[in-house]
Amino acid sequence: MGPQVPYVIAEIGSVHDGSFGNACRLIEAAADCGADAVKFQTHIAEAETLLDAPSPSYFSAEPRADYFRRTGFSTEQWLRLAAVAAAAKVDFLSSPFSLEAVDLLEQVGIGAYKVPSGEVSNVPLLERIARTGKPIFLSSGMSSWAELDAAVAACHGGGQVTLLQCTSAYPCPPEKVGLNVMVEMASRYKLPVGYSDHTMGFAAPIAAVALGATVIEKHFTFSRLMYGSDAKHSMEPDQFRLLCRELKDAGRMMASEVDKNDLSAVTDMKLIFEKSIVAAAELPAGTEIAESHLAFKKPGDGIPAAKYRDLIGRRVVNAVPRDHKFSLEDFA
Repeated sequence: MGPQVPYVIAEIGSVHDGSFGNACRLIEAAADCGADAVKFQTHIAEAETLLDAPSPSYFSAEPRADYFRRTGFSTEQWLRLAAVAAAAKVDFLSSPFSLEAVDLLEQVGIGAYKVPSGEVSNVPLLERIARTGKPIFLSSGMSSWAELDAAVAACHGGGQVTLLQCTSAYPCPPEKVGLNVMVEMASRYKLPVGYSDHTMGFAAPIAAVALGATVIEKHFTFSRLMYGSDAKHSMEPDQFRLLCRELKDAGRMMASEVDKNDLSAVTDMKLIFEKSIVAAAELPAGTEIAESHLAFKKPGDGIPAAKYRDLIGRRVVNAVPRDHKFSLEDFA
């Protein structure tokens, strides 16, 4: 697949913190910033975690099972969120973390699935998603090549798979971004690739587009001061709007070939900015031209400066003043 304008996913995740109103507004804000899709996380605590499962170091304010229960939505609320996305003209995506979550999202009528990094080795989940026939965005964080091979195989027969390079570090330092892995994935699997970004800036996603990413995912929040594990590593609306614009521009740059020999757009500029050959001093009739007799000045509508050697050794027919713009008729 050749270069194209990237599909930008605003990763809302659970940054809404269980507020249905905030979830709706986050969808609208992401759409207003230029996102093509919004992506949530669908957690059903009893289906995905044991109560004594350890929490990651960045998540300590409350037990994760309690958090999943508190921030989860009902089927009716998921349906309403999908309707808000449709009204805002953005695609509605979510990451299921259990088989039951897939069943719920199928009731909602979700258009595509995002497989998060922690579920890449969950082959039963991948096979269940593949059976839906929906497109799959498969994140590669936390997986070895062997695990990613198995994940791609598990998705075989389902909808279009797009592999996203992802480094599971929050925030991700530049030297750990791994865009070489994204390039290798495109070669290894012959599938579309993209980049799920955990850096705090613009450079990594723009560089990814330059290297062939067709999809960019970026965490989105109202404010980095919001509660939750993702907000402080997310992008606020003003920056996200700028990122969307820059990503689309980068995609158009990569997709638009320029013919270096087509100078039609600069014909007038060439006349204004390029140089013609003129007399460096007053020259008597019959003067044999030496390089010292020539000067090079705007505009470029005379004999081009590049052709000065063609005049060396030729004689002027008539006397010419200083700064005379030469033409071929001046020479014998």
